[in-house]
Amino acid sequence: MITRSPILAGAAFLTLAVLTPSALRAGGAPSVAPGGAGLAASVAPEPLSGVDIKARLGEQVPLALPFRDEEGRDVALGDYFGKRPVVLALVYYECPMLCTLVLNGLVKALRPLTFEPGKEFEVVVVSFDPGEGPELAASKKKIYLDSYKRPQTAGGWHFLTGSQESIKNLTASVGFSYRYLERTDEYAHSVALMLLTPKGILARYYYGIEYSTRDLKLGIIEASNEKIASTVDKLLLYCFRYDPSTGRYSAVVLNIIRLGGIITVAALVGFVLVMRRRDKRRSKAGS
Repeated sequence: MITRSPILAGAAFLTLAVLTPSALRAGGAPSVAPGGAGLAASVAPEPLSGVDIKARLGEQVPLALPFRDEEGRDVALGDYFGKRPVVLALVYYECPMLCTLVLNGLVKALRPLTFEPGKEFEVVVVSFDPGEGPELAASKKKIYLDSYKRPQTAGGWHFLTGSQESIKNLTASVGFSYRYLERTDEYAHSVALMLLTPKGILARYYYGIEYSTRDLKLGIIEASNEKIASTVDKLLLYCFRYDPSTGRYSAVVLNIIRLGGIITVAALVGFVLVMRRRDKRRSKAGS
């Protein structure tokens, strides 16, 4: 099990990721443990105690959990599984800062992708605030669908709300811990996207508020058992491997060297064959 500290690695400013929005507005700065891994346990502010993400790769999420969609219909989490991988975002819709950045980052990463929600994968956004309802969910869906600028994909975006029990069961199953701050009426929480297989198995975590289009694409391909992979995609998967400690795909140097050797040999063989054919044609012409 990979444990992510509340302070996330990644882009330079991601060390602010789980400060409460009010703290961010006040200009608060986190204390980071040696090496930038996260808050040192001895200096972690009390409101952030227990706020983290513990990656549960390979584990099953409970698909029978009841929720309501953006139109107020009763649904089960499993309604969005079975055919395609699912990109899961845990946010709350009235979050004044972080959750907006998470969804903005998701849309930004998806725009260049030729894959689309509803075709190659599904997007499921779940509020972990039990006080939020379908009206807020519908408003958020409209905002991000408009931002994505592919209205034909509306059926692949799902914004859910639910009871405290359903929320607790879902967040616990994916290792997502958060905390309600009564004084400010806000939540302290970590930020990440989760990618699940069509069967609801946790396959990838993408940490932070900015996400690589390449990493999302490779993850979706792998989560689909490479059913939607092109030849180029398969070559990329050969050269890059998911690192659960960073939530990113890193180059596999040995595989790249091997692939380069194969390409070089293939090029030499092709060159030799072309030259031999040319010599044969010249010999026939001379005769």
